[in-house]
Amino acid sequence: MKKFFIKAAVVAMAVAGAASVVHAADYSTRIVRFGYGLNEDSNQGRAVRYFADEVGKRTGGKWKVKGFGAAALGSDPQMQNALIGGAQEMMVGSTATLVGIVGDFGVYDLPFIFSNEKEADAVLDGPFGQKLMDRLQEKGLVGLVYWENGFRDLTNSKHPITKMEDMQGIKLRVMQNPVYIDMFKGFGANAVPLAFSELFAALETKTVDGQENPVTTIESSKFYEVQKYLSLTHHVYSPWIVLASKKWWDGLSADEKKAVQGAAIASRDFERKDSREASAKAIQDLKQKGMQVTTVSPAELERMRKTTTAAVDKFSADGHAQVVKDLQAALAAAKK
Repeated sequence: MKKFFIKAAVVAMAVAGAASVVHAADYSTRIVRFGYGLNEDSNQGRAVRYFADEVGKRTGGKWKVKGFGAAALGSDPQMQNALIGGAQEMMVGSTATLVGIVGDFGVYDLPFIFSNEKEADAVLDGPFGQKLMDRLQEKGLVGLVYWENGFRDLTNSKHPITKMEDMQGIKLRVMQNPVYIDMFKGFGANAVPLAFSELFAALETKTVDGQENPVTTIESSKFYEVQKYLSLTHHVYSPWIVLASKKWWDGLSADEKKAVQGAAIASRDFERKDSREASAKAIQDLKQKGMQVTTVSPAELERMRKTTTAAVDKFSADGHAQVVKDLQAALAAAKK
């Protein structure tokens, strides 16, 4: 009799365990629209596909993430608004375009902050980066992870830029972000804020003479077709951020949220490795495609850095002193 009860208890436990497994895998069938700005064959596009595959695996194939590249769903600010309104589920875009929503995100655009990728990873993935992401929730967005856009460099169609004076008179497209505008005005350029989706046409028609982006973006966007000169300035390390609509996110089960967050972390690691390998290759590819590449000297970069202190001071004085202080503390910890 005792053996019977023991066996019955074992069977009951097994059934309960099986039920819990079924429950954990019981995802709703969903289609997720994931927008991004670059072309499908870019590092951004590859990472979106990786994320989509990971989500599919983690939800037993019940979720289908559909990527929309080349700004098919709009510019970064337009997609952010669509997420806030619940009209779109997910996107990846520049942190720089979030300054109109949470102004402290401009801290990532301060020039010459990060010396290398290791410092950037430590700060972005640590408490500082998480705390800043968490502030998006009250605005209708959920920040999941940071991807790497990379160190930004200059291109133009007029002449090589080897020193600040070479930027005089250059009409340079910058992101719609006051930190960028102030920085390049300080360098002597004519800073022209413009959405990325309008950039190629503006370069082609000479509405602007140049732009600044990581070399992987310069290559995948085919800017070499309308730009002759590339100057390796590494003036800003630029992150991307994977965002979800809070309206949509709040309707997910705990298991679904876990699957999305896990896939996002996996995609972050994939994307950074892919981007760093692609960056080294892109410089050689751009040379082969006819671009003249100039490495700006350390002494000249130091001149540029000193010029940008005014932009940093202005950002701090404009209500962002605490976030600058917190970033400096996080950087100090990362360098130890």
